[in-house]
Amino acid sequence: MVKVLISDKLSPAAVQIFRDRGIEVDFKPGLSPADLRGIIGDYDGLAVRSATKVTRELMEAAPRLKVVGRAGIGVDNVDVTSATARGVVVMNTPFGNAITTAEHAIAMMFALARQLPDASASTKAGKWEKNRFMGVELFGKTLGLIGCGNIGSIVADRALGLKMKVIAFDPFLSEKRAVEIGVEKVELNDLIARADVITLHTPLTEQTRNVISRDAIARMKKGARLINCARGGLVDEAALYDALKSGHLAGAALDVFETEPATDNPLFGLENVVCTPHLGAATAEAQENVALQVADQMADFLLSGAVSNAINMPSVTAEEAPRLKPYMELARLLGGMAGQLTAAQDGAIRAIRVEYEGHAAELNHRPLTAAALAGVLAPLMGAVNMVNAPVLAKQRDIEVAETTVERSGEYQTLVRLTVVTDSYEKSIAGTLLAENKPRLVEIKGIAVEADFAPHMLYVTNQDRPGFIGRFGMALADAGINIATFHLGRSAPGGDAICLVGLDGPMPDGVLAGVRGLPLVVQATPLAF
Repeated sequence: MVKVLISDKLSPAAVQIFRDRGIEVDFKPGLSPADLRGIIGDYDGLAVRSATKVTRELMEAAPRLKVVGRAGIGVDNVDVTSATARGVVVMNTPFGNAITTAEHAIAMMFALARQLPDASASTKAGKWEKNRFMGVELFGKTLGLIGCGNIGSIVADRALGLKMKVIAFDPFLSEKRAVEIGVEKVELNDLIARADVITLHTPLTEQTRNVISRDAIARMKKGARLINCARGGLVDEAALYDALKSGHLAGAALDVFETEPATDNPLFGLENVVCTPHLGAATAEAQENVALQVADQMADFLLSGAVSNAINMPSVTAEEAPRLKPYMELARLLGGMAGQLTAAQDGAIRAIRVEYEGHAAELNHRPLTAAALAGVLAPLMGAVNMVNAPVLAKQRDIEVAETTVERSGEYQTLVRLTVVTDSYEKSIAGTLLAENKPRLVEIKGIAVEADFAPHMLYVTNQDRPGFIGRFGMALADAGINIATFHLGRSAPGGDAICLVGLDGPMPDGVLAGVRGLPLVVQATPLAF
């Protein structure tokens, strides 16, 4: 039975989702790292928030683990690289807390513009310092968004409602999308120079670390304000302190910090700084939403193969998964055959091309290609699946290309896989019978109609009279029963292919005998 462990505090409704869908679930928040490592080997899925650290050591103790679900957007606490290498899908919930985080950024902007925290504290202390707290209007000001994805676009919408002008820097923001949401797309340097308020909505990566650097702060408008409700590490806090202390910046509002929990930070001593303890997603609605979303996503994946919001794998919707399943199996089988034949010839793979024709051309290709890559690489590298296959191919400088041909040829649907090595190029093609049964139809340009079997023998030979008799007799003398027998040839007297389905693995001694037969060029056992 599929089992999931929830190791952080999640809504009881998430637990119920797993149970309602027939998944055994254990709710054990607060485990020590050692205790978690001691039990993780029993589980197929792990659901976490931010407290659990999903490290390489933890995953090494989890041979059954297939998916890690992070209830929230950030995956800083998950070693995604190690997860990918081990073929574990990592999912997050980027939409469940988007509105909550965007609203917090807007709230921080108001608090900063009108000095609300200090004004509240002063009034509660019995003072009436009306003249002390002189704020600024947001109306007509320019808001600069660094990052304009899910959260950033919601902030833009709210800011436009306040009649602010919104400019945005995001490498993935298209001009069309910018027009749709009503923002002006600009370069980072332009944004820094023009914005009255800058708010950050980007993940922390090596490229975004200290995106608000000392140099960037120096180029910001005098009197500008900075808001960070995204990730600590995006802002050089020492440089920010100096700019606030000198008066170059009018203020900053921070929900996240380089070191968390942030219990001691020089910024806390400045009056023009508003701070909250990482509250961006801290609303009852958001906590419920992300818990329900991660439970649904993990259950979909474990039960049907549907992939939503994965960090390290192509998405497959619940509607797509049943339709894609036979195509993914076809791609895996073609890849497995190509990989085994390549391994038998010790070829270094330089490129893998996958062509989709007819019905196959209309599908979501990324998971199909990932399945094909896994099939090719597994015989050569061992533990490879759809998650880590694209990464492994990239690490080995294997060029991967996809092409589609929407028109149907001889078959209504066709997938052709080509492997290019230093010394040869070999292609294999297959189709689906009745839309669900994989069938081999071509090897190296030679038509071969054959079903895939768990055990097969692939033989290439010179097309001469008498070969089939000698080959069949060699198997018969060894007591090898032939389940299926398929032939193909390039031309009379030319290259020929013999593909035999067997009831079990081919014994080494019998294989050596087949390889020693006259006219045999290659004999390779296959297992699927």
